[in-house]
Amino acid sequence: MNDEKSPPQAARPWRRLRMLLRDPISLAGVALGLVSLANIFLFVLIDAIAVRPSPYIGILAYMVSPAFLILGILLIFAGIIIERRRKVAETAFYPRIDLNDPTQRSAVISFTTFLIVFAMVSAAGSYKAYEFTDSVQFCGQLCHTVMNPEFTAYQLSPHARVGCVECHVGSGATWYVKSKLSGARQVFAATCHWPKKFYGGQMKVFTHYSNDEKNTIRQIRLLIKTGGGDPATGAPEGIHWHMNISNKIDYVAADEKRQTISYIRVEDAQGRVTEYYAKDSTLSKDQIAKASRHRMDCVDCHNRPTHIYVPPDQAVDQSFVAHRLDTSLPFLKQQAVTVLTGAYTTTDAAMQAIASGLHGFYESKYPEVAKTKQLEIRNAVDEVQQIFRRTTFPEMKLNWQTHPNNLGHYYYNGCFRCHDGQHVSADGKVIGKDCDQCHSLMSETEGTTSLAATAAPGFQHPVDLGDMTQVNCSDCHTGGVGP
Repeated sequence: MNDEKSPPQAARPWRRLRMLLRDPISLAGVALGLVSLANIFLFVLIDAIAVRPSPYIGILAYMVSPAFLILGILLIFAGIIIERRRKVAETAFYPRIDLNDPTQRSAVISFTTFLIVFAMVSAAGSYKAYEFTDSVQFCGQLCHTVMNPEFTAYQLSPHARVGCVECHVGSGATWYVKSKLSGARQVFAATCHWPKKFYGGQMKVFTHYSNDEKNTIRQIRLLIKTGGGDPATGAPEGIHWHMNISNKIDYVAADEKRQTISYIRVEDAQGRVTEYYAKDSTLSKDQIAKASRHRMDCVDCHNRPTHIYVPPDQAVDQSFVAHRLDTSLPFLKQQAVTVLTGAYTTTDAAMQAIASGLHGFYESKYPEVAKTKQLEIRNAVDEVQQIFRRTTFPEMKLNWQTHPNNLGHYYYNGCFRCHDGQHVSADGKVIGKDCDQCHSLMSETEGTTSLAATAAPGFQHPVDLGDMTQVNCSDCHTGGVGP
């Protein structure tokens, strides 16, 4: 009789479990889990169908929502445990599993299937989360908000198609963990190039526009003596002689950015050592002997392989070459660089100053141009504002001057850090700064005039500087307003 009035023995454990799930904490866990599942489905769907999904969608779909789902499951179990303690007086609480019973067998199969599916979905979600943390959007736009300048410069660099992790994270799980945990340090674990395979020369055209009324174009064509760094591919010569693995070049820098070189030590393939000391070094020989030495590497010259902050002077020249700026606007080169290099506390203030500065110049100095070339002036304002956004970040006090580019010697000392004619050895050897060591002048034109046909061989500076071996390009060319 008792069996007819009470639930079957097999059903009692599940009835008790349903009673325990009535605990408010368990109910909250169930609600949180269902909402999280719905969000995961929605965000994954958006991530799959969106042409350019926001990086926030990825972190919500594969990291935040799954975390809340797991939290919901933990709340369910916590509620069950708490409710169980309240009903501790009940006996035979834990169910007796009997797979011969159809009800229990169905429940076990359903629960096991749920666990397998949940484990597979969790594994896929975890991998997607791992993949997302390796994405360019995650590195540049989401968590690393302080990387805005670097991310902006990266998008305009020669390596814009190379993922951040290709250079900043090495291969394998070990490097992944190290890079993610370190955060504050950049992990360079891969070599981008192989200098021993380089040889020969490269033709390069340098295009500049003058600060005169006509924005006169000036072009210099140089044969860059790239050279080689390995005897197997040719004589070790040219610029990449520095990377000949048979040579050992060490140096001591007087500053953290390694822009002032006080001492250089060169050991050739035969083991012969030559030491050069800078005449104007701020470090004594005793200080140099105790200082840490740096082995010369690719990044000593290619220190900005990406994240390149282009100086305003060069950025304006590039816009002229690309026809994004109109050379028919008088003194545009001069005025564009002037407004780009103003002192601004915020980007918004710079945008307003650039617009008012360019419009004001043409309205006051060239009123007829201001009337007839309104479109060209508006386009110039837009382009110059874009240049500023790409090169200068006043809120972070960061611009092209805070990140010197050692490749070349036009706006920064670069090559002239060593090749300045001031580093001398004990036996009188000097590291010279002759132009033809690294490049040969092929032609030089200003406007439509070929300077090579009317002047003596060699580079002709627009202004007579006398003995140019006594000055560096960067003494006058700072990337901002010209001398």
